[in-house]
Amino acid sequence: MTEQTRRPPRRAWTALAAALAVVGAVAVVIAVTGQRSAPTPPAPSGAAGTTTSTAPREAGPPPGTDTAPGPGTAGGTGAAADAAPAAAPVSLAIPSIGVTSDLQRLGLNDDGTVEVPPLGADDRAGWYDRGPAPGAVGPAVLLGHVDSAEHGPGVFFDLGALRPGEEVTVAREDGTVAVFAVDRVERHPKDDFPTIEVYGNTDDAQLRLITCGGDFDSSARSYEDNVIAFATLVTTRPA
Repeated sequence: MTEQTRRPPRRAWTALAAALAVVGAVAVVIAVTGQRSAPTPPAPSGAAGTTTSTAPREAGPPPGTDTAPGPGTAGGTGAAADAAPAAAPVSLAIPSIGVTSDLQRLGLNDDGTVEVPPLGADDRAGWYDRGPAPGAVGPAVLLGHVDSAEHGPGVFFDLGALRPGEEVTVAREDGTVAVFAVDRVERHPKDDFPTIEVYGNTDDAQLRLITCGGDFDSSARSYEDNVIAFATLVTTRPA
């Protein structure tokens, strides 16, 4: 845990609050007992491999409380970032991997960690509502489970199969749809989470989709890595 020596500005504080143990928060995702494994992007250089056990898995530990370093500037220069605050998101679609999901609102747990969607047969993704809404300037964050021993593949099971240029759409309460294009998909060890790249302030509208991946640690009852899709707003349109 990193000690904070001074209170960051409000925007920076939002990023810090969001980043508090996001790795641990997403670690509550658990593995499927079926015969297929979630697609996963290559590990960064020097990281562990991608072998996957098919033994029954149990729920992950409670979210952790690691403190993230301060935010920086991340992301590219989207072509159509909203000038005004965006309306709250209500649903998500990723046609290339067959995802359609209503979006739950996620906040913080009592211990300051990021909430994750509840596991269930109607598994849905969630929007971290302490950060920007999808289509507003900044990095909007959506979390989803990869799979479950009880219910099988989760809403973000195929997140690692996304490719650059593929479309992600987010419908919003005001009847508009924010359309994003995938920039890249990465896999990072949870003890080396790219906080600045994910939560750092941006000068355009960005989207981050986060789930678990890589090897499953049966002793910790969680995956060792996070799979993160980075996307940039390209346009907005009526629903």
